[in-house]
Amino acid sequence: MNNKEKNKKSIQDKLSNLKYNANSEAHLKVDIKKCLKCTSKPCTFICPAGVYEYRDDINEILVQYENCLECGACKVVCPYNSIDWQYPKSGCGIILKNS
Repeated sequence: MNNKEKNKKSIQDKLSNLKYNANSEAHLKVDIKKCLKCTSKPCTFICPAGVYEYRDDINEILVQYENCLECGACKVVCPYNSIDWQYPKSGCGIILKNS
């Protein structure tokens, strides 16, 4: 195994280096009416932290905002512009464990 292979980490390994200081108020808000029009639900598979989960049984997107990596990918891929994405308030959100 060469050095490049040794240093290659999975996304799960990289995510384990993060911690979250969750705010009591969500910084991600989904407009459910717009969201229901979407058939592909790209937010559910583009998010590296699995923040969005579509529940077919209740026909709704569940948002676990406290896991957000603050990358903004969900907002970019949403075809109906139904995600109101803001940075968490100061002192909240993602933090590197080693910092």
